[in-house]
Amino acid sequence: MTAANTPDTQDLEKELLGFLEARTGTAWDADTDLFGAGGLSSLFAMQVVVHLEKTYAVAVRGADLRLDNFRTVRRMAELVDRLRVSAAGGRHG
Repeated sequence: MTAANTPDTQDLEKELLGFLEARTGTAWDADTDLFGAGGLSSLFAMQVVVHLEKTYAVAVRGADLRLDNFRTVRRMAELVDRLRVSAAGGRHG
């Protein structure tokens, strides 16, 4: 992705909500605990990781693979945003 077409956190949330709805058949809220609500299993969470990496050109590794980073759509979007900032050398964009 280039800086010109890099979505902001709110757009990330919308895309992720659409992705999850398409795969689960359920509309989710950005703050819903997806594990607690039965929307994500650890296996499906790994599919979400692959989706994030491919869609947003980030690498989710090590400590970033904590379940808490994937508990809600909002946390996933924040994770992607943090990883993009890190990849850009601390600059967003």
